Amino acid sequence: MSDSLDALKSRLGDVVSLTNIQALVEWDQQTQMPPGAAASKARHVEVLSKLSHEMEVADETGSLIAAAEKEVASATYDSFDASLVRVARRGYDRARKLPTDLVAEMSRVTAMAHEDWVKARQNDDFAAFVPSLTKILELKQREIACKGYKEHPYDALLDNFEIGLTAADVDSMFSELRVELVPLVKAITERADAVDDSPVHQEFPEDKQRAFAEMVVSKYGFDFSRGRQDKSVHPFCTSFSRDDVRITTRFDPNWLNPALFGTFHESGHGMYEQGSDPSLEGTILCGGASLGVHESQSRLWENVIGRSYPFWTHFYPKLQETFPGQLKDVSLDAFYRAINKVEPSFIRVEADEATYNLHIMIRFEVERDVIGGKIAVKDIPEAWNAKSKEYLGIVPPTNALGCLQDIHWSFGGFGYFPTYSIGNLLSVQLYDTAVKAHPAIPEEIADGEFSTLLGWMRSNIHVHGAKYEPKELIMRATGEPMQSRSYMKYLKTKYSAIYGL
Repeated sequence: MSDSLDALKSRLGDVVSLTNIQALVEWDQQTQMPPGAAASKARHVEVLSKLSHEMEVADETGSLIAAAEKEVASATYDSFDASLVRVARRGYDRARKLPTDLVAEMSRVTAMAHEDWVKARQNDDFAAFVPSLTKILELKQREIACKGYKEHPYDALLDNFEIGLTAADVDSMFSELRVELVPLVKAITERADAVDDSPVHQEFPEDKQRAFAEMVVSKYGFDFSRGRQDKSVHPFCTSFSRDDVRITTRFDPNWLNPALFGTFHESGHGMYEQGSDPSLEGTILCGGASLGVHESQSRLWENVIGRSYPFWTHFYPKLQETFPGQLKDVSLDAFYRAINKVEPSFIRVEADEATYNLHIMIRFEVERDVIGGKIAVKDIPEAWNAKSKEYLGIVPPTNALGCLQDIHWSFGGFGYFPTYSIGNLLSVQLYDTAVKAHPAIPEEIADGEFSTLLGWMRSNIHVHGAKYEPKELIMRATGEPMQSRSYMKYLKTKYSAIYGL
């Protein structure tokens, strides 16, 4: 191995370590930190982001990449070294566009904004969040100016989460979905009384909810010797290495779905992180290809598996044993229908599969218009409620149930939301490909056996980490680009049966 490549790996390894330490501080803020410590934590993440960015964009890093590019010129495209240098070049060129002071300020401002968002959400006080949100948007406009864009300023932010994604791409995806999704939701809502979800709206003690959900995700393949679960205001997954993956959820003592399916969802993210090839540990290649691909894994285990009939033929008797007073007289068919009830709702993370993408459309269009200058910060609640009425047919009675519901704006995650819909489409496309390769997977799921499915995801998605760009990875795994037909066929087949359409 050459001196330059060795030096590049060492230098980028230090950047990864600093980034992981920052993630640890941010995990602590959302799970353990006393509220009064926000200012000190903000200073910590500001310093860490400054140090990591300075190291990443230094001239020395660029010189090492240039030298390494010559040294791996004859290496195969798929090799570790060639992939590392290729990804390093892309990351370096993108990071160089941002001044370190902007990166550091964004870290500090968003660390403080998280606490402002938590309080604003608790108190249903959007005005209290406006100063922080305004500052974040000012910093985002500076970021856009540094990066540049061809068609819409929002494109510069979408690219942070899905390489090359544009607002036009997202519009096209949603336009395609609307053709079949809107009539499906309309047909279902006309038969709303066909499904009773009262079985999942009872008193379910938190400790038993947690024990059951963690038992299930252990069966899935989430390794608790290399991971853990905690509580947070907003469910999330983070990792500091493939051997230290943290997931969180939130509990509702009177509704089974949020914590149960939230844990399933975050475990999908967690298994992706745990599944990176060990050789990628500590490098820029460890982790997921993109947030859209990441969401494919969480939505797969939450919905395609966790809300399926075969899954519950195995696990429902165990759930009845856990909650005999609540579920002993509820049949498997009634329970399956209850967890899959379609009903327009206010909270995205608690939405059913059929209406979920409508929530993403709302957020995307609001974000795009805020970034494009069409919506002022103070007018966000009004714009949100209008789009909720348009897409879901309901108006949130509070901002806590509307524009304040998600954490993403507080950490500057503008451009994040379309990846959820990308994940929905990919979850079914990947599952169908796995079943085509291993037709016994549905029967195995009915037996509570997931090793074949997880093994396929491991070898085709997880193990590659960030070696390949998302479009390339999906083409390699499925033999075609991302498409919506598999997802819509899945929804129509499933809900036609449930609702008798």
